[in-house]
Amino acid sequence: MSEVFKTTFAGRDISVKTNYLAGQADGSAVVTYGDTVVLVTAVSLKTKREGLDFLPLTVDYQEKTFAAGKIPGGFFKREGRLNEKEILTSRIIDRSIRPLFPEGYFYEIQVIATVLSVDDENDSDVAAMLGTSVALGISDIPFKGPIAGVRVGRLGEKLICNPSAEEMGESDLDLFLVGRKVPSADGKRDFDVNLIMLEGGAREIPEDEILNAISFGLESMRPSIELQDNICQAVGKTKREFELIEIKDELRKEVKDIAYAGLKDAYLEGRKLERYAKIGEIKKKMVEELSSTDTGLDPQAKTVFEELEREILRNMILKDKRRIDGRSSRDIRTITSEVGILPRTHGSGLFTRGETQALVALTLGTSSDEQRLDFIDGEEMRTFMLHYNFPPFSVGEARFLRGPGRREIGHGALARRALLPILPSHEEFPYTIRLVSEVLSSNGSSSMATVCGGCLALMDGGVPVKDTVAGIAMGLLKEGDEVVILSDILGDEDHAGDMDFKVCGTKKGITALQMDIKVDRLAEDILKDALYQAREGREFIVGKLNETMTTPREDLSAYAPRITTMTVKQEKIRDVIGTGGKNIRHIISETGVSMNVDDDGTVTIASNDAQASERAVAMVKALTEEPEIGRIYEGTVKKVLDFGAFVEILPGTDGLVHISQLDNKRVDKVTDVLNEGDTVRVKVLEIDRSGKIRLSRKDALE
Repeated sequence: MSEVFKTTFAGRDISVKTNYLAGQADGSAVVTYGDTVVLVTAVSLKTKREGLDFLPLTVDYQEKTFAAGKIPGGFFKREGRLNEKEILTSRIIDRSIRPLFPEGYFYEIQVIATVLSVDDENDSDVAAMLGTSVALGISDIPFKGPIAGVRVGRLGEKLICNPSAEEMGESDLDLFLVGRKVPSADGKRDFDVNLIMLEGGAREIPEDEILNAISFGLESMRPSIELQDNICQAVGKTKREFELIEIKDELRKEVKDIAYAGLKDAYLEGRKLERYAKIGEIKKKMVEELSSTDTGLDPQAKTVFEELEREILRNMILKDKRRIDGRSSRDIRTITSEVGILPRTHGSGLFTRGETQALVALTLGTSSDEQRLDFIDGEEMRTFMLHYNFPPFSVGEARFLRGPGRREIGHGALARRALLPILPSHEEFPYTIRLVSEVLSSNGSSSMATVCGGCLALMDGGVPVKDTVAGIAMGLLKEGDEVVILSDILGDEDHAGDMDFKVCGTKKGITALQMDIKVDRLAEDILKDALYQAREGREFIVGKLNETMTTPREDLSAYAPRITTMTVKQEKIRDVIGTGGKNIRHIISETGVSMNVDDDGTVTIASNDAQASERAVAMVKALTEEPEIGRIYEGTVKKVLDFGAFVEILPGTDGLVHISQLDNKRVDKVTDVLNEGDTVRVKVLEIDRSGKIRLSRKDALE
């Protein structure tokens, strides 16, 4: 029997219906937030695949077009692969719930969030996060919830929880936070809400204001978490028991005896490939001594080995105060950067930080190159694209090249969000901008290298950016009261740490940030210290970038299109285009330019040839120009009558030269002066209310 649970969330009613749809799932919930409806299901297999030693979790957030009363485009007329927004939301849910399953639970889990109805006021991402927590919470799947998600915006100085689409359009802040219920630290409240995931962008907002927004968002989650407590108490199932393979002390001792000394020595090697080679030799030795086959380590031995690696690295940082490459906690690896290294691209930047290297290329296009994105809540025409590629050679691997995965999509979206606030408006710079980041080598935070290289490529290409943006990846290790915040983390430090957060921005403030927190409780003062240490590192990197380039080039690349914009009256658009596109095709074929006409009358002309652009502009003006009284035109005689001649002074615009206005002396026959096809100079004498034009050849002669 289905039950409905309700509360007020961000000033609006939200309800959760359980045991209503998808009855064969382990857990399901239908969340209704205004007219936004999301179904979330959770299923975990009860048998484990042989040899599995990790959590096989998949999360899919999908938006059905019928939710917005739309039919999909394309030939098949049905939903296909997930779009960018769906992938990013799937990643947000995945990153939030992945750390909350018990250690050693290796049974396949699938979470599917399906948007069934959507409005423009209530955020489907928020509803999907709530539904995910409820579906897992009421199921028998082990899960350390409840959790909740909120989106925080800001209008002026006012913070808004779960803003509408209209409010988000005006907001200078877009933070999506996920928090988890934990016991109260001081006992004054029933529970506290601990931050576990954060993703967002801002328009150069200082750290203190970001911290205020985080505190506001966490406090706003309380009604959602209280609602889930009521739901789980009423309909929650007993959590299933599962086989947790206990590792024998004898095996732990054997692994430690074989590997400990070698691993400790390996982690003194600063270079990644040399370090991995040493670790590989230790693994090979373990296979020889602990296994009767050469197929690899026993899963239990592998688990102990990885635990030992993590323990050694954490002790080295927390107790010995030494990092893998010998840096202090605040030191940033050696940075070098170059611009203009690709002669035919419109701009390029090469950014190297330690063993991480990204080459970013800029391409400038016209409005016809804009990316059209069709989401269920509306269409977006994107004039700035950033695509991130992570080829296998960047980490010393050899495998098939595939299309971009969720990681690549997510890293590209983060870098795009970081650079967006410094770009000029489309009115100031009417180009479509595409950045492509090719990660050539990776050992920690290639997404932040993409931000830095992308900023250099924009400046190298002459894009009038407002400031310099840099990004830095930070880490945190916490054991009891011992806390170490790490600047510019390596891949191994990320793997062994308790928090991974990336912060991008200018010297003025933050433009993008992303956090994943693995500890149960993170004090606000630690988060504050981390953000301020990130600012210190970010400002250092900005200084390094400015040593290479401080301001954008004054001129665009010789190979970039030159764009000229002009505006014609909307009623003249059809004159520019012509019947069946005749006129615009003629201009393009005659001049070789690229040309686009928008519905508001904006005409965009792009060409590498300045003279060709000028000719095209003149042709557009000729098609749209309106006659002026008193002005002299050179026209063509179109028709001769007894009383005068009709002369075309502008394309499609004729006027009458009366016989009395042909000459200073008397004219008996019009054909004595003019014949069809003649070119003649005439002056506009009058334009009446009906638009008829009276011309004079006589006045033009004077």
